[in-house]
Amino acid sequence: MATSARHAFRRPHRLLDNFCSATSTSSQNARFAETRARGLSQELDVGRRGFGSTALPRGHMEAIQRSGQRSQPGNLKRIPARDAALRSWTSGREERSGRRGMATIAPQSGEYEAVVVGAGPAGITCVGNLLERGVQPILWVDDGFDGGRINRMYREVPSNTKVKLFTQFAEAVAPFREALGGASQEDKLQFMRALEQEKGCRLSNAAEMCLVLTEGLRNAKGLEMKQGRVASAVVHSDTGTSTSDTRWTVNVDDTHLVTTSNKHHSVQTKRLVFCTGASPNNSPLPVHVPNIRNLDLDTAISPSKLRAALAAAGSNVTISVIGASHSALIVLMNLYGLAASSRPDLRVRWFTRHPLRYAKEMDGWILRDNTGLKGDAATWAKQNLEPDVFAKSDVSKYFERIDYDAGEEASVFEERMQGCQFYVQAIGYSRDPLPVLHTSDGRAIEPVFDHEKGNFNYVREKKAGEPEEIVRLPGLFGAGIAFPERVKDPHGNVEMAVGFFKFMRFVKRVSPEWN
Repeated sequence: MATSARHAFRRPHRLLDNFCSATSTSSQNARFAETRARGLSQELDVGRRGFGSTALPRGHMEAIQRSGQRSQPGNLKRIPARDAALRSWTSGREERSGRRGMATIAPQSGEYEAVVVGAGPAGITCVGNLLERGVQPILWVDDGFDGGRINRMYREVPSNTKVKLFTQFAEAVAPFREALGGASQEDKLQFMRALEQEKGCRLSNAAEMCLVLTEGLRNAKGLEMKQGRVASAVVHSDTGTSTSDTRWTVNVDDTHLVTTSNKHHSVQTKRLVFCTGASPNNSPLPVHVPNIRNLDLDTAISPSKLRAALAAAGSNVTISVIGASHSALIVLMNLYGLAASSRPDLRVRWFTRHPLRYAKEMDGWILRDNTGLKGDAATWAKQNLEPDVFAKSDVSKYFERIDYDAGEEASVFEERMQGCQFYVQAIGYSRDPLPVLHTSDGRAIEPVFDHEKGNFNYVREKKAGEPEEIVRLPGLFGAGIAFPERVKDPHGNVEMAVGFFKFMRFVKRVSPEWN
């Protein structure tokens, strides 16, 4: 049975990949029209590190068994932070946070060289690079300046990134090095340096690093931080490539916050940078299955949240898990950890439409670097989930593997999800909503990201009877999981480069052109 066109399993990020490639103008127009007609959602899976043995490591098992405990920002008991300075900084962070003393918009004219939207890893990256290049003043806008989703949602998740890459990220630009204490002060990154650099770590460590950098940047010259959201923006010059001829009016809204001045602010800027993030794809199933509920990926990927959710559901629970990505593997590991310990009544039906894919070290590069399973996650999968070992694995006591082909989702789900209480979709991430954009004469703008140059294009309407044309949208840029770099490996495989250090490498390359 054919899959519904609205269904998320059609991998929407490939539509966006087609645009901004090295093709002719006519080809770009055709591809753009297709992309625009079929939607601008983007699916990006965040790679995460798994575990390295058939039995889950003690640390992860303890996290699964821990009842009712939720990781909170700044709780250093849950991360191996050894640096006294970091402990002192963290314990006083709430007193110094933007919620109690956020900088207001400083320039009397309300004019900025750049406005950066978002304060997760990508927003931090862009602010650091712009400051290093002398672009100031900068207005940095975010609801909480709390490290983004990695801190709010994923502190318990193991990374698939080596610790040394997090450390290199934090030292990549001079404003970061100054934020970490500079040459004459105590090293605020010592808690990361104390970890084994060639292995992964819990994302709580990376989250704390983001918080340290955010706090350190608060005092950077030329940077103003405003708590709120960018609701809309208007471009007053909708052609050209130079920011010197560009002006955006950006409307910042903090009326939803109870601890701020509750006002709308309008500022002017030459550069508007979107680091707006992404959230798990959560589209409805392609077919109605009675008495089954969605279990959000953000819950299933967190051992403590998952345990609490299943405790409330009672006994004899069966869960369907859809996907074979890193996030899917983390969910499967969490479920197995529960089943093998405190929830032997738990049963899992794992739906996958292709064999597991692994990253592979090549001669100076990595095959499937952004899409393949890595590290301990790959080892665990090979030891437990591959067809030749699955039946012998302890995992098979609780799991049923269900293979299907693309296009068979509706029929397979309708038949095999009967009797399940929950389903989890681990099929990637989609961009969070962007601010509303218009030209100065009121025309709506649908921006399309150029994954090679870091800027945006859009369709500019012409007079009646004249064809539309694709033009550069001046002064608008993007980075992060919502707007990553597109890369091609030596075998010709195209992927989106997602990860802290990959964001940094991309922004370092393209930000000099943000002029």
